[in-house]
Amino acid sequence: MHSIWAWIGFNLFVILMLAVDLGLFHRTAHRVKMSEAAVWSAVWVTLAIIFGIGVHHFIGPRAGLEYFTGYLIEKALSVDNIFVFVVIFSYFKVPPEYQHRVLFWGVLGALVMRGIMIAAGVVLIREFSWILYVFGAFLIFTGIKMAFQSEHSVDPSHNPVLRLIRRIMPVTDEYHGPRFSTKRPIKGKLRRAATPMLVVLAVVESTDVVFAVDSIPAIFAITQDPFIVYTSNIFAILGLRALYFLLAGSVEKFHYLRYGLSAVLVFVGIKMVVAKFLHVPIGLSLGVVGGLLAISVVASLMHSRRHESEHTNTDRSVLSDDSSDSAP
Repeated sequence: MHSIWAWIGFNLFVILMLAVDLGLFHRTAHRVKMSEAAVWSAVWVTLAIIFGIGVHHFIGPRAGLEYFTGYLIEKALSVDNIFVFVVIFSYFKVPPEYQHRVLFWGVLGALVMRGIMIAAGVVLIREFSWILYVFGAFLIFTGIKMAFQSEHSVDPSHNPVLRLIRRIMPVTDEYHGPRFSTKRPIKGKLRRAATPMLVVLAVVESTDVVFAVDSIPAIFAITQDPFIVYTSNIFAILGLRALYFLLAGSVEKFHYLRYGLSAVLVFVGIKMVVAKFLHVPIGLSLGVVGGLLAISVVASLMHSRRHESEHTNTDRSVLSDDSSDSAP
């Protein structure tokens, strides 16, 4: 059990960084450029690595390996969120300058929800050790399902949270700047109404809960240390906004990533199921997870490059044919 001061210090650091992010660098709504996203991605990854080195030094080498393995898994699985965010923002036609605001509050809500879910998972594991087998079986099932499902087919209009909000309060048809609600005359009275920004935020939050159901059991396959589980998860989520703006325009290039994520989920699920009979060293787990993700990313980039090359050759062929037909 880690010192209460470690928990307080980490959470104060998170609050400080979020305050700096929103209050200093994103006080005014603006379109986040790729260069800005790259800098912030590098900042969050660097901070995560520095923290992991601190864990290795102050808590121990095993804890350090557990942290980095957990962080890598959570970071990889968070990339899958990006595919869905692209669909959601496109469906609701969210102006680019307001997307960071939605993701900021979405991440803030995700931090709270993940903390609650991690705490619940720790309690369940301590009270019912057999729940690990349930988690493992669930991850294996989810991994296999991910490998065979269609390419991120998401329809935000079917989200139950969207229907719930529309039942509770009226929703305006247009955006009112970065505001989540506004007042408008309804039946002769000025009433509070939700803007599409609030609807998008609610859909993003509910989507993250669904993803957390996969990702949190996955990290419990690596460690049951609440501090390691929590900090690795939080660092992965904190860098999600910058990663979205960095990769949103090129998500289609990661054609084979879902197969890599699928293999990771199946691996950690099997690791969880056989843990009582077969010990898999944490260093080996880190290597397997990193290797599977690296293979899927490299294969995706090769596929994308080959596809672009074929498309370019086709265009050249068409131009050549056109020029031959127009020749006298």
